[in-house]
Amino acid sequence: MLHLRLITPAEKTDDVVRLIEKTVGATHLVVMPGAARSPAGDVVTCDVAREAGDELIGELRKLDLDKTGSIAVENIDLSLSERADKAEDDAPGEGVDAVLWEQLTDATHEESTLSVTYLAFITLATMIAACGVVLDNAILIVGAMAVGPEFGPLAAFSTAIVQRHPRLALRSLNAILVGFAVAMLVTVGFSYFMDSVSLFSDEQLDALRPNTNFIYRPDWFSFVVAVLAGCAGTLSLTSAKSGALVGVAISVTTVPAAANAAVAFSYNEYQQAWGSTEQLLLNLLGIVLAGTLTLLFQKWFWRKRP
Repeated sequence: MLHLRLITPAEKTDDVVRLIEKTVGATHLVVMPGAARSPAGDVVTCDVAREAGDELIGELRKLDLDKTGSIAVENIDLSLSERADKAEDDAPGEGVDAVLWEQLTDATHEESTLSVTYLAFITLATMIAACGVVLDNAILIVGAMAVGPEFGPLAAFSTAIVQRHPRLALRSLNAILVGFAVAMLVTVGFSYFMDSVSLFSDEQLDALRPNTNFIYRPDWFSFVVAVLAGCAGTLSLTSAKSGALVGVAISVTTVPAAANAAVAFSYNEYQQAWGSTEQLLLNLLGIVLAGTLTLLFQKWFWRKRP
C-alpha cells in the first residue's frame, strides 16, 4: 500500500475527494480543512493499493495539484486493516508488478546526477578493477563491479527514452560519458604511479590471465549477459526490489572493461585497450536496450489491465 499526503487549494478539495472516492483501491480517506499553512489549503490523506497508485497520481497531476499544492507519496510497510486488504484485492493486478512512473523518473533523475560522489565512486571502482586485472584477481573484479554506480544513469537513460524526457536523457548520457572518461583518465595516471613503484608491470598485463582475460575479449555471451542484467536491474527498480541491484552490478563488466582499457593504454597495449573498449560499449548498449524494452513492455502490460 501507498500513503498519499496532499495539500490542496480549498477550491479543489471537493474535486480531489471525488477523484479518490471513485478510485478502485483507495481507502482511509481523511480531510483536514484549512490545516495547511505553506502553501495554504486543506490537507487530504489516503491509502491506495500500489497497483492503482500511478493512475491516481496521474489524475491528481491533471488537477495541477503538483503546481498549486503538494503530492507526497510514502510506502506503507505494515497496514493492519480489513479496508486496506479489500482495497488491494479490488485493485487490478499485483502490487509488486506495478510501476510508479513518477517515482521511477524522480529516482533515476537523482541517480543520474553528475556529482562529486558519483565521480568518486566510479573512479575508485575503476582503480580497484585495475588492480584486479593486473593481478588476475576475480575477487577484486567482483568488488569493483559492486562499487560501480553506473547502472543509475543507464536506467535513467532508458527511463528518459520511454517517458520522452530529453533533458533527463542528456543528463544521464552526460553522467555516463563524463564519469567513465574521468575514471579512465585517473586510472591511467594511477597505472603510471603503480608502475613507478614496481607494483604494476607490462609482463603482468601480457600474461595469460585466465580469470580476467574475458574482459578484453568481447563476444555474444557478453551482450546476452548485459541484456539479462539490464532486464533484472530495471525490474528491481520498478518493483522496489532494490536488493537485486547488487546482483546486477556484479553481472556486467562495464567498470572492469574501462579499467583494463586504461591500464592497457598506459602500457601502449592498444589491442587490449580497443578490445576492452568494445566490451564496455557492448555492455552499455545491452543494458540500455534491455532497460528500454523492459519499461516499454511494462507500460504496454499495464495499459491492457482492466
